[in-house]
Amino acid sequence: MSPVNLEQKFLTNNLEKRIENYWDKRSTDFSRVRRIELAGENGRAWLSLIQQHLPSTEPLKILDVGTGAGFFAILLADCGHHVTGIDMSLKMIHEAKKNMLEFGGRADFVKMNAQDLCFDDETFDVVISRNLTWTLPDAMQAYREWHRVLKIGGILMNFDSDYGDKNFTNEQTCTKANVDDEMLIECNDIKEHLRISTHTRPSWDINLLKTLNFEVEFEEDIAPIVQKDKIDYDLVPLFAIYAKKQH
Repeated sequence: MSPVNLEQKFLTNNLEKRIENYWDKRSTDFSRVRRIELAGENGRAWLSLIQQHLPSTEPLKILDVGTGAGFFAILLADCGHHVTGIDMSLKMIHEAKKNMLEFGGRADFVKMNAQDLCFDDETFDVVISRNLTWTLPDAMQAYREWHRVLKIGGILMNFDSDYGDKNFTNEQTCTKANVDDEMLIECNDIKEHLRISTHTRPSWDINLLKTLNFEVEFEEDIAPIVQKDKIDYDLVPLFAIYAKKQH
């Protein structure tokens, strides 16, 4: 490996570790917010939206990428689907397992990198993710991996926001989980080092997915649909991408 490639690998590994540590630190408060959603109107609203775009075959094999505290995994496992939730933060996985015990149901939770999945090709009927892509060092590689593990005709649902030009230290973008000033600074600095922060979204995502042979539909902002509970959400639009794998 050339010195340039070695340096790039070191920088990528260091950035991934910083991201993992950041979410480890946020795991407890993040989980608290997700429990509020699961017990409230948001959980029902999210499930209703998702069910409109699920394939008709049941039960489904679903991969919840960046599962965090297990929000999607818990909702979908309760419907009888076979769900695997992955996250690079071990503490988030711990929170997800605790929440699954609290709310019932059954899903598998595994520590794994969203950009390097340990699954065979065409394993899942659905890949779903929420507020993850904007935090990835290589979102393009992640999308390739998600395409790889989806069955032909399978559905990718990605719910995310375009935080690229936002400054977390002076905008109401991370306050919903009691993030202190030090963590806001760290979050902002990490974001500035991510290539995806330079792209305009979701147009960048949509164009990339089309090159990967997805048929794509999207909504510019679903926040009014799924943010019903009294939680201090930010005002950045929450877009939705629904992509069907063609081949």
